[in-house]
Formats: sequence, C-alpha cells, structure tokens
Amino acid sequence: MKKGMFMEIVKIIGIGLIALIIIIIVKQYRPEFTIYVSLIAGALILMLVFDKISEVINLLTSLSNKTAINNQFLILLIKITGIAFLTEFAVSICKDAGETAIASKMDMGGKVIIISMSIPIIASLLETVIQVLP
Repeated sequence: MKKGMFMEIVKIIGIGLIALIIIIIVKQYRPEFTIYVSLIAGALILMLVFDKISEVINLLTSLSNKTAINNQFLILLIKITGIAFLTEFAVSICKDAGETAIASKMDMGGKVIIISMSIPIIASLLETVIQVLP
C-alpha cells in the first residue's frame, strides 16, 4: 500500500472514531444532535474519497478508450456504482437515526433503480450469447 493511501485510510478512520466519540458524549445530553454529527462525518469522509473516485473513473475511461468496450456501458456502470454508494450512505444515516423502516424502503428503491439501469447491459450480454450459440 502506498504511503498516501495509508494516510488516507488513517484520516477516514480518524474522522469516524472522532465522530463516534462525539456521538457518545452528545447522546447523553442532546441525543437529537447525534444525527448531525453522523451526517457531518459522512460528508467529510465522502469529500476525502472523491479524489480517489475521480482517479478510478479517469483510469476506467482511459482503458475503455483503448479497448472495444462501449463507453455507454462504462458510463452506465459508473452511474450504477454511484447510486449504490449514495443509497448505502442514505440507508446508513436512516439506520443511525433509528428509522429502519425508511432505510429498508430506500434500500429496495435503490436496488430497483440499479436493476432497471442494468437492463441495457443485460440485453447486450444476452445478444452476444445468442450470437455465439449455434
């Protein structure tokens, strides 16, 4: 692991642990404020990983341009991955707030959207399989 990557994970873990300590302390006096601490910590962590996400997207785009992979499929996969991350983030926030019913509905909604967005990829894959079969 690169030194920079090690420092990034240390920052992420640090933010998480500091947020946890703050939540434990705040929960004793003002439990309604714990959700705000959780949201701020999540936003800070997301900001830290955005650079890494953009590096991965640039690498995938570069590789896609060098191969015969359809760029539309790559864009679709990146969008699906983004939806999965955002949905998981929102579900976690809801669970932290004790709203498991809303969390499960959001999780289901995210999965349905991901499946519906995957249909072009699945259709293309099936067409390729049908062409290969005699």
